[in-house]
Amino acid sequence: MTYCKTGMLRHFLAALAYRTQKALREAPSDFGDFAAGNLTRTPRDLVQHMTSVLGYARTFFRGGSYRPAPLPSLEGEVERFHEMLADLSAHLEAGDPLVDMTPEQLLQGPFSDAMTHAGQLAMLRRLHGSPVPPENFSLAEVDRSNVGEDQASQRSPSREWTEESP
Repeated sequence: MTYCKTGMLRHFLAALAYRTQKALREAPSDFGDFAAGNLTRTPRDLVQHMTSVLGYARTFFRGGSYRPAPLPSLEGEVERFHEMLADLSAHLEAGDPLVDMTPEQLLQGPFSDAMTHAGQLAMLRRLHGSPVPPENFSLAEVDRSNVGEDQASQRSPSREWTEESP
C-alpha cells in the first residue's frame, strides 16, 4: 500500500473518531439506551456495530473473524470502538499488507459503513432532544495520529444555530 493511501486511510479513521465523539460529547446519561422506534438500534448498539464493522476490516490484516459480545454500557462500547480504531491505524502505519482487500475496498466498505453510523448517532441525538451543533467539518481539527476519545472541540460552530433549529 502506498504511503499516500495509508495516510488517507489513517486520516479517515481520525475523522471517524472526531465525528463519533462530536455526536457523543455531552450526551445525556440515558442516551446510550435511547430507542427511536421499533427495531432501531440504540446508540450503544450502533457503537457496538461500528466496532464490529471495523473488526471485520481488521481481519484483512490479521485473519480470523471478529464478533464482539455486547457490553453493558455505552461508555464501554465507546472505549472498545476507539481501541479498534487505534489497532487499525497501527496496522496501516506499520504498512501491514492487506489480504484479499484493496485500500479502496476498505474505504468504500467497512470504513464508510462506520462513518454512516457516526451520522446516525448525531441524528439520534436530535431525536433524543439533545441535538449536536453543526459545524464545517472541513475546518475541524483532525489529526491522523489521534483516533482516541479525546478529540478537539469544534472550530467553526454555526453562529445562527439554536437547539430548535432544524
